[in-house]
Amino acid sequence: MGHFVSSGPKILISADTAQSTRTLDGLDPRSRVLAALCFAILTVSLNSFPVLILAFGVSVATLLATRLPIKATLLRMAAMDGFIIFMLALLPFTVPGQPLFFVFGFGFSLEGLLKAAEIGLTANAVILMLMVLVGTLEPVTLGHALHRLKTPETLVHLLMFTVRYISVLHQEYLRLRSAMKVRSFRLSNSIHTYRTIGYLVGMMLVRSIDRSERILAAMKCRGFTGTIPLLDTMRFTSCDGVFAVCALFVGTALFILEWKIGAAY
Repeated sequence: MGHFVSSGPKILISADTAQSTRTLDGLDPRSRVLAALCFAILTVSLNSFPVLILAFGVSVATLLATRLPIKATLLRMAAMDGFIIFMLALLPFTVPGQPLFFVFGFGFSLEGLLKAAEIGLTANAVILMLMVLVGTLEPVTLGHALHRLKTPETLVHLLMFTVRYISVLHQEYLRLRSAMKVRSFRLSNSIHTYRTIGYLVGMMLVRSIDRSERILAAMKCRGFTGTIPLLDTMRFTSCDGVFAVCALFVGTALFILEWKIGAAY
């Protein structure tokens, strides 16, 4: 068993817009993963509000430079914001500080608002950079890049198999839902609906276990020994060197600005 590393189908973009990522296709996948990881660590360590705005601007500039579909990328980032919006909305009411106004007796503090904005900027800057640099990699390519970066093989295999079989499980779910609709099942606020949804989830788990056993048997028949050999090689090129210099320059500039602004305060 082996895989070729290729540009392949993208995660965030469709085939008709695949040419928009040619700026990134010339880079070694390891360069993109390392750059995204270093940017995430640096951005999370920032505390100054102006520098965080600049870091978010760097992510937006990278998105524009790579000419990815802006609408699709921002919609996916908005889905992430949906998980933290409630936490950010509560911070102004829970962080001590000078209240600007009161809502049902709870003070809305300026310090809490600034803290919420800081967390929001940090999360969006990191996620946007990850989506641009890593999210456009083919799953197999990303898995092999992580393996070359000495990530534990178990985690790499989990990533690759999870990405591969999410669509399989989704198709299984659609077949079960179709069977339920044929039997005149309709969603409603009733005990019967809750019981039926529970049966659906249980059946999905049972079928997932059964399918995983069949997949494992098929892989063993094809000589799988716990490793997936790579039939192509990854090489750092001059483009990766230029990319590394640019990333180092941006990271150093953010670090110096953080140090100077932090010292000023």
